[in-house]
Amino acid sequence: MERTQTQMYAPERQQEILRLARESGRVDVLSLAEEFQVTAETVRRDLKALDRAGLVRRVHGGAIPAGRLDFEPDLAERDAVAADEKQRIARAALAELPGGEGPGSVILDAGTTAARLAAEIPLEAELTVVTHGLPVAARLADHPGLTLHLVGGRIRHRTRAAVDDWALRAYREINADVLFLATNGFSLDGGLTTPDLAEAAVKRALIAAARRVVLLADSAKFGQQHFARFGELSDVDVLITDTGLRPEDALAIERAGTEVVRA
Repeated sequence: MERTQTQMYAPERQQEILRLARESGRVDVLSLAEEFQVTAETVRRDLKALDRAGLVRRVHGGAIPAGRLDFEPDLAERDAVAADEKQRIARAALAELPGGEGPGSVILDAGTTAARLAAEIPLEAELTVVTHGLPVAARLADHPGLTLHLVGGRIRHRTRAAVDDWALRAYREINADVLFLATNGFSLDGGLTTPDLAEAAVKRALIAAARRVVLLADSAKFGQQHFARFGELSDVDVLITDTGLRPEDALAIERAGTEVVRA
């Protein structure tokens, strides 16, 4: 006789959880508990067992298939993910552009949300902008009021970003008003992470090169941890994310010292 989901043995349930994780790219505890009609604590034990076996990696609220965090999709794929959220984040980030007398200076990190911010900057804006991201520079090249500096180096094909020593040397010579920073993952415990060591080194240099750090990150990146750690959330003055970040998580981040804007 075929067993129902509530009669599944733990190994059978874990095998099904693994299948769902591989199919959808991510599973969450509450949905799994409802699916299998078990408690959230039972699901957490299943995920812990799968994590110990090296089959999944636990992230905030659930798990993803092992190896996924080290896979780095190309620029077009990343831009299609959470597109509406990224657009709202980019528009909200306009409020963080430096004002006052004279043109302020900003660093725009490479990344799809940063590129969307670049597209939102008005043509009449007067700013000094520094970037190592080719798509970012391309979107700003026709702005007559900008002084645009493109940092050079080895170009990574996946991100169209300059990395390595040339880029690092250039950023060591800069003291900007505001950095608009991108990340692949962020969390209170895991800090700011990205899959590539060379990109991580540049991001560390960006943080050191600005007086104010604004992190642009959609909520799906919360809880994710990648191979290369380049900073802590405490390095960030303002996090601009979307309303998918739970209010309790936003409160925990703010208590740790980072302002949170949910666009």
